[in-house]
Amino acid sequence: MKPFSRAERVAGHIQRVLSTILIKETGDPRIATATITRVHVTADLRLARVYFTVHPETNDRQAVVEGFRNAKTFLKRRLAPELTLRYMPELEFFYDETFDQAARINQILKALQQNDAVDHSPVDPE
Repeated sequence: MKPFSRAERVAGHIQRVLSTILIKETGDPRIATATITRVHVTADLRLARVYFTVHPETNDRQAVVEGFRNAKTFLKRRLAPELTLRYMPELEFFYDETFDQAARINQILKALQQNDAVDHSPVDPE
């Protein structure tokens, strides 16, 4: 049995190539700060769902999504020669909320930890 399916290998390759294109060749400032976090390719290699995140200071996610929509043709054109597949997968871009959820959980845990420290403070016997 193969350790990874072909779709997983293609997804990894798409992620590496797209990341390089974003760093070196993208002229759109909306997507220049985006980071490709993962790519999921369907088993038939026809659809690639690209998940990205942006720097926390960049709160305009919608502008980044719109930037990816506008750059889709350019990205597909640059990606196709690198993949050497019979068909170029259709690209769909999604904001990856995993990091936001992890930050929220971390914030809740810190608040609970602070509340616990306040509740269990040593009592002065008088």
